[in-house]
Amino acid sequence: MSGPLPEARTAYLVKQLELALRGRLDSAVRPHGLTVVQYTALTELARDPGLSAAELARRSFVSAQTMQELIVRLEQVGLVRRQPAEHNKRVLETTLTELGQRKLHGCDHEVDEIERDMLADLDGEATEALRQVLRSCTKRVRDGA
Repeated sequence: MSGPLPEARTAYLVKQLELALRGRLDSAVRPHGLTVVQYTALTELARDPGLSAAELARRSFVSAQTMQELIVRLEQVGLVRRQPAEHNKRVLETTLTELGQRKLHGCDHEVDEIERDMLADLDGEATEALRQVLRSCTKRVRDGA
């Protein structure tokens, strides 16, 4: 018995987008000497300086151990610096260095182009609606886990 194929699950469509986007991002940031995970971490540090490795790991979708190794590498090449937090000297806060800011800025054009391509069929209002829906879905999945 054959009939119409069932609709793809929304989760599957989101995963397809994530994989396609990751491939494009990898191609965009690799010439700048970064991986997608490094780029994500630098982006989060630009948005919210002083994050701990644990928080940065959560925001970058990697394990704490992986993030610790990544931060050590980024620190070795001068893209980030760590210093004890004022509220708890055992917590190291991570911030971008000037070189890290320049490296991140160097990726902006390519990443902006990827976003323009991805959103080309949407107007400004639809783009903002999509962003809100994605935030809401992410929060519900995180809070429900």
